[in-house]
Amino acid sequence: MPDENGHIPGWVPVEKNNKQYCWHSSVVNYEFEIALVLKHHPDDSGLLEITAVPLSDLLEQTLELIGTNINGNPYGLGSKKHPLHLLIPHGAFQIRNLPSLKHSDLLSWFEGCREGKIEGIVWHCNDGCLIKVHRHHLGLCWPIPDTYMNSKPVIINMNLNKRDYAFDTKCLFNHFSKIDHQKFSRLKDIILDE
Repeated sequence: MPDENGHIPGWVPVEKNNKQYCWHSSVVNYEFEIALVLKHHPDDSGLLEITAVPLSDLLEQTLELIGTNINGNPYGLGSKKHPLHLLIPHGAFQIRNLPSLKHSDLLSWFEGCREGKIEGIVWHCNDGCLIKVHRHHLGLCWPIPDTYMNSKPVIINMNLNKRDYAFDTKCLFNHFSKIDHQKFSRLKDIILDE
């Protein structure tokens, strides 16, 4: 149910042909049942990976959409002419140096720790409860100029060699296929051309 501000906490299913979800639909290919996902590279935790993931691998998960036209684009992805969007599975990025839940420790962590250059943290408690702390809960700004996600190199790994895909020439899957196996020093450096 929507709260008093109209926000629907949790998740909302995306309708394929609804213009309201056009940016969500740009990262999902319904014909080939794949999605463009950003995650850690499986063999190198210091490397991010953009990959095409079967939709069946994403069942029972929620994902965050990031990109050019989402929430002010804090990661600097794409451009107006060539928008770039990606999905991130919730929980895909584990925090190694987790602060305690004390206000002063959280502030210090968000302001002074490299890992703290993020929008927020969700704690998954043993009893099933989730606790979310966003930077603005602590009076801190978001977006910030130098995010943690933009401090890591990223590789494109489309994993499309199992079958022939005939993508529309203007879709993100086609653009990423053209730069498959390329490595970039950070997310912001990925430039898509026609």
